[in-house]
Amino acid sequence: MKLKFFFLIFLFKIIDVSAQTQAYPSNWTLENCIEYAKENNISINSLRLSKNSAEQDLLQAKEAKYPSLNGTVSQGLFAINGSNGLNINGAPSQSIGANSSMTLYHANYIKNNEISKNLNVQMSDLSVQEAENNITLSITQAYLNILMSQENIVSLESILTTTKTQLKQGDQFYKAGNISKLNFLQIQAQVAQDEYNLISSQNSLKTNIVNLKQLLQLPSSYDFQIEKPDNIIVDENLKPLQDVQNSAQNERPEVKYGELNLENSNTNLKMAQASIQPTLSVVGNISTNYSTGNGNYFNQLGNNFYLPIGLSLGIPIYNNRIYKTEVEKSKIAIEQANLDLKNTKTVLNQQIEQSYISLQNSISQYDSALKQMNINKETYDIVNAQMKLGSIDYVQLQQQRLVYIQTIQNYLQAKYSAVLNKQIYEFYAGNPITIK
Repeated sequence: MKLKFFFLIFLFKIIDVSAQTQAYPSNWTLENCIEYAKENNISINSLRLSKNSAEQDLLQAKEAKYPSLNGTVSQGLFAINGSNGLNINGAPSQSIGANSSMTLYHANYIKNNEISKNLNVQMSDLSVQEAENNITLSITQAYLNILMSQENIVSLESILTTTKTQLKQGDQFYKAGNISKLNFLQIQAQVAQDEYNLISSQNSLKTNIVNLKQLLQLPSSYDFQIEKPDNIIVDENLKPLQDVQNSAQNERPEVKYGELNLENSNTNLKMAQASIQPTLSVVGNISTNYSTGNGNYFNQLGNNFYLPIGLSLGIPIYNNRIYKTEVEKSKIAIEQANLDLKNTKTVLNQQIEQSYISLQNSISQYDSALKQMNINKETYDIVNAQMKLGSIDYVQLQQQRLVYIQTIQNYLQAKYSAVLNKQIYEFYAGNPITIK
């Protein structure tokens, strides 16, 4: 019996793990990472729940225009102190009723309340979109950091292969007496330094992978591997700054949110002003009752039928300045919403301009870094060949090697900085993130 019990637990765990694994993309491209985060990020899903709550408020606001209806049934008990003591008898009386009311006029409060709740739903949806945009940019940067580390590892492996070859040749030269022991030790130190650089880059790759996993909120035990694009090209074509700014002002969710917030603030002012206006409602109720000893039950219900219907007019006279305060605060909220919208537009334009400048700078740095790397690669190959022939000393080789390694680092930094800045700039223009 215990064996079956443990077997069932083990089976359920396997099914659970299998179900979780099947939820993951088969290959983790940048696009898959972004889509997965949009669907599964906890903070984004929390905002979606807030949107669902706002939708329920909207449904309630829509129903406010219709009559309300409440029903009541009451039944009484009585006690008689007789020869047998205190006795509780059945129901001597019963009343049945229902009441209803509907607002006929309240200075469009019900209509404006529905408008406000609808705006809240739209604003909640824009909050989700803004959160998706933020996680998209964070994932893009983390993804590119991984690609940069992988490319750096390939370069450092190539350099390490070269230095190991130099070490073998140096060993032969040292044994033949062509180089000093000091030079031979320097070659060994060079190999050790290149091994250290490679290990450091591999550790950096692990850290970058963990960072992306954490952004995707994946389990620590999950074996996460991204799919490297076939080729990463630096696109040097720039859209005009003004065009991107105009597009962002019209499309970005944070701007639309600010515009709806301003509209909602004006609607809330109308609602606050309606609170100090008279309210006209139609009210009515229906009731009947039955009491023991006054005839047939159904006859009594029919004879005691009561159906009053009328109009109710509520006029605010004095309420300790509650409504007036709400009106004034609503006016302040409108001014604040205006400032918030203006600030959002200003900050967005500044961010786009900074992105434009960063992209220009990174493209210029990329072009320069690429030239430097190609030149130093060719120089390093020539010096390495001369070293094999014994026409130069080890110090010259070491100096050129260090320069070459630095130009590789500069090139990779400039390349992926240009790619990232290009993606960010295009994203502001309304284009999706994609790396090919």
